[in-house]
Amino acid sequence: MKLDGIELTKISDCLFEIPKTGKMRVPGRVYFSEHMIKSGAWDVESLKQVMNVAHLPGIQRYSIAMPDIHWGYGFPIGGVCATDCKHGVVSPGGVGYDINCGVRLASTGLEYSAIKHKIPELVNKLFDLVPTGVGGSGAIRKLEKNQIKRLLLQGSAWAVEMGYGRPEDVDFTEEQGFLRSASTEAISEKAFERGLSQVGSLGSGNHFLEVGVVQEVYDEFLASELGLFKGQVTVLIHTGSRGFGYQICEDFIKVHLKAGEKYGITLPDRQLACAPIDSPEGQDYFSSMSSAANFAWNNRQVIMAMAKKAFMDVLALGESDLDFRLVYDVCHNIAKMEDHIIEGKNKKVCVHRKGATRAFAPGSSLIPEKYRKSGQPVLIPGDMGRYSYVCVGTERAMQETFGSSCHGAGRLQSRKKASQMAKGRDLLSEMRRNDIIVKARSSSTLGEEMSEAYKDVSDVVDVMHNAGITLKVAKLKPIGVVKG
Repeated sequence: MKLDGIELTKISDCLFEIPKTGKMRVPGRVYFSEHMIKSGAWDVESLKQVMNVAHLPGIQRYSIAMPDIHWGYGFPIGGVCATDCKHGVVSPGGVGYDINCGVRLASTGLEYSAIKHKIPELVNKLFDLVPTGVGGSGAIRKLEKNQIKRLLLQGSAWAVEMGYGRPEDVDFTEEQGFLRSASTEAISEKAFERGLSQVGSLGSGNHFLEVGVVQEVYDEFLASELGLFKGQVTVLIHTGSRGFGYQICEDFIKVHLKAGEKYGITLPDRQLACAPIDSPEGQDYFSSMSSAANFAWNNRQVIMAMAKKAFMDVLALGESDLDFRLVYDVCHNIAKMEDHIIEGKNKKVCVHRKGATRAFAPGSSLIPEKYRKSGQPVLIPGDMGRYSYVCVGTERAMQETFGSSCHGAGRLQSRKKASQMAKGRDLLSEMRRNDIIVKARSSSTLGEEMSEAYKDVSDVVDVMHNAGITLKVAKLKPIGVVKG
C-alpha cells in the first residue's frame, strides 16, 4: 500500500510498517486501521516525520507512531522512540514544547443523576477557582525563585506539603510525580520568570478541566480495581508545564542545533536537533526537562485541589461524602530512562513519548501496588463534545511499543481551519443540547477545539485495544468543561 508515495506494509489489521529507506536506521511502525486510512484520518507530513525520526543515532527497533498521529515539531505528535543510553541521543523535539503535558483523572463517590441540576453552578465555580487562558496567573500567588526551585526538585510532593491534596496522591501519579534527574543549574532566568506565577493554571488551546460521567464500563473487574462504576461523576485535568516548560524547550533547541554540528550529527530535519545523551548538552537538557516535568505534576496537583474545593463548596459536602480521590496521573510529553527487553536482553534506553502515554503491564513495580493486577491506567481524552476513555496497559505494549499507547484523539483540522468551520455556529448552545455545559476564557477557543477538529477518539482507542496494546476499561462522557 502507498499513501502519497510512502510505502506501507501491512503487519496486522492494526499495524503497518514503513520499510527502511536511505539512511533510516530502523523501520517506521504506525498503528492504524484501514477504516482510519480510508476516512483520511492521517496526513503525509506526519508519516514523513516518522521516517525522519528513524535517522536518530542510537534509535532502537522502530520509530513508532500511534493512531492519533498528526504533524508536530520534529517528531510527529503521537510519536515514540527509544535511544540507546550509551550511544544514542536525546531530542527536545521528541518531547515537545509542553513538557509533561498530561492528564489526571479523579473520581468521586457521586452519581450524576443526583447532581445534574448543579452542573452549571459547578462549572462556574471551577472557572472562578482555576485560572485559564494564555499567560494566565496560577491559583498560587507568584512564587519566589527559591520556592520554585524547591518545587522543581521535590516534584508533586511539594504541592501536597503546601496543603494541595493528600500524601497518597503522590503514589497514584506516574513516577510518583517526581523525576530524580531534575536540576535547576542549566535553566534560564527567562524560564524561571515565566514559571513563577503559573503554578495551578490551566492554560489555553486543547487544555481543559472536565467534569464527566462514567457512561459505559467494558470490564467490570478492571473498573472495580480502578474504583470506577457506571453513572459515577469524574474529573479530568489536562495541562502541562505552561510557559516554564515551553521556554526550556525553546532554549535547548538552540543549544542542540549547535551540539549537532559539534558532534557531527546529520539529520534530515533541523527540528530533530539533538545531542548525545551522555554529553554536557544532553545532560543539561535532560535535567532541565525533568524539572519541567516536576513543575507540571505540581500544576495538576494544585488544580485537582481547586476542583475538589469547588465540588465541596457548590454541593455543600464534606470530604467523606464527596469521596474525591486521584485515580491516576499520566504524562504525554516526556523522555525517561527505562529498562526494556531488546533483542532478548534487558537494556536501558531513553524513551521519548511525544503525544503518547506510558502503558506498563500488570506486575510492573513502577505502577501503584493497587493496580499491579490490572496494569497501569492509561487515560485517553477525546474532544470536549464526545467522550474520553480509561484503559490499562498490557504485556504486548511492553513487547511492541516500549510500554506506550496513544494519548488522545489527535487533530484533523488546524486551529485556523477549525475556526473558519465554526463561523456562524452557536457552539455553546449545541453543547448544551447534548447536556454539556462549557465555559471558556476565549470564544475563539471554542471554534478551534470543536469536535470536528479532532479524530473520533473511539477509532483511536479501538486500534490500540484491537492491537492488544491497551485494554478498554470505561468510557467517560463530558458534562461540564472549562477551557482557556
